[in-house]
Amino acid sequence: MVIRLNEEVKRALEQNRGIVALESTIITHGMPAPQNWETALALEETVREEGAIPATIGILGGEIIVGLQQEEIKELASRQGVKKISRQDLAFAVSKGWSGGTTVAATMIVARRAGIEIFATGGIGGVHRGGENTLDISADLEELARTGVVVFCAGVKSILDIGRTLEYLETRGIPVIGYGTDEFPAFYCPRSGFPAPLRLDSPEEIGDFWKKKKELQLGGGVVVACPISEKEGIKAEEMEQALNQALQEARQKGITGKGVTPFLLQRVNEYSQGQTLQANQFLIKNNAAIAARVSRVLQSEGK
Repeated sequence: MVIRLNEEVKRALEQNRGIVALESTIITHGMPAPQNWETALALEETVREEGAIPATIGILGGEIIVGLQQEEIKELASRQGVKKISRQDLAFAVSKGWSGGTTVAATMIVARRAGIEIFATGGIGGVHRGGENTLDISADLEELARTGVVVFCAGVKSILDIGRTLEYLETRGIPVIGYGTDEFPAFYCPRSGFPAPLRLDSPEEIGDFWKKKKELQLGGGVVVACPISEKEGIKAEEMEQALNQALQEARQKGITGKGVTPFLLQRVNEYSQGQTLQANQFLIKNNAAIAARVSRVLQSEGK
């Protein structure tokens, strides 16, 4: 079997319990050790505290696993040469026996195949700055147009072109909901300066919206953008200054494609003296908690 579900996830699906999918590039490429696996385990605990079942998705030795065990999370976090796996790499990774972390796009695909509709991550990918010339656009956006999963995030990573990303999402017919906010968040920053296209304020409203979308057979996913708190977030001007330094360095080093985001996140964290890493850990836990509450609503209503 190419996709393996752990026993807890299997039982949860059979019993129609709330389940939250979690991605694994945060483990393999998003954070340094030991914060990577510590955060992954903390996320699972957050989901459990909200009464749902966590299902961290990753690939070990070519096997796609839905519901990595703690020892498997630590193995993925410490193994050398792990890949960053998106849609285009998924079948190749399985055929070649690769180990890797699944991006937002790949996690959406696997979660939907497993029957899981709720997914929490940090921030989705988007149109990179200068993307109008380079066409550097994350596969996450196209996957949202294809795959029926509700993605809880802190908006678009602030290293990206947020305005063009929102335009792309609109063009592809992807609903973008601000959770309790009229302004679209920018990952580490609670505000981006761009309005949230839609707004909902409770898990019940999101659950009802998702049910109606499926009844209308509109297809595709949903972005639920959950802003980080003012206390835990980073000021926009501080973030922009650190980001400009990192972008200049990336250009000088000729870093492109999949390598851009991990490089920028690492350098911005160094420039901010670790503030962005702390903010990242907080925001993804917040997203996971909200996702778990919505999964419980869908569970109680029988989806």
